[in-house]
Amino acid sequence: MLNAFQKLYLTGCSSLQELPTSIGQLNALQEFSLTNCSRLQELPTSIGQLNALQSLSLTGCSDLQELPTSIGLLNALKNFDLSTCSSLQKLPTSIGQLNALQNFHLSKCSSLQKLPSSIGQLSALQNLDLSGCSSLQELPSSIGQLSALQNLDLSGFSSLQELPSSIGQLSALQNLDLSGCLSLQELPSSIGQLNALQNLDLSTCSSLQELPTSINQLNALQNLDLNGCLSLQELPSSIGQLSALQNLDLNGCLSLQELPSSIGQLSALQNLDLSGCSSLQKLPTSIGQLNALQNLHLWEQ
Repeated sequence: MLNAFQKLYLTGCSSLQELPTSIGQLNALQEFSLTNCSRLQELPTSIGQLNALQSLSLTGCSDLQELPTSIGLLNALKNFDLSTCSSLQKLPTSIGQLNALQNFHLSKCSSLQKLPSSIGQLSALQNLDLSGCSSLQELPSSIGQLSALQNLDLSGFSSLQELPSSIGQLSALQNLDLSGCLSLQELPSSIGQLNALQNLDLSTCSSLQELPTSINQLNALQNLDLNGCLSLQELPSSIGQLSALQNLDLNGCLSLQELPSSIGQLSALQNLDLSGCSSLQKLPTSIGQLNALQNLHLWEQ
């Protein structure tokens, strides 16, 4: 019987424009994929009746403009993929009711203009991908309420000018990707509160001028990527307190004129890339204190 189906894949049904309301009768459905159903414009309200649904993929549904409010009734939903839904302009407030949601992918939703503040209610969320959301200009302050969030991808978020100070409340965050955030000029001092952060990617943040002094509080940070930060003029002296830092990439930091002497305190540093730092005139003598250093790149590009 149809209502016994656990998996339904309609992947690549490029002519599919709508779903029947009877879809809500598939009470046992756990996985539902509509990947690359490029002409699908809306979902029926009855989709909220899929009480067993754990995974919903709408990747590549490029004509989909909005989601029904009933989407918030999917109490079992763990994985929700809206990547490349390029016509999606907003999310319903009810999205915050998805209490089981662990993975939420919104990559390349290029028309998405705003996130509802209710997104902060996603208490189980571990992975949030907002990469390539080029029309999104800011994050709601409620983002700091995502207590289980481990991975936050904001790469290619080209209109983002600043992060809310509440970002520092993400106590479980391990990976923060801000690469390609071309308009980002500074980081909030609260970034230093991210005690679990292991990887911070700021590569090609071409407008970033400085790092906050509080960066020294990132005791778990292992990888710091500043590749292509063209406007970065200096590093805070507090950077020497990053006791777990293994990899520091400053490749192409054209405006960087000097390194703080505290760089020699990075006892775990294994790889230091200074390639293309054309304004850097000399290295501090403390560089010789980097006992764990295995690779030092200095050549011009």
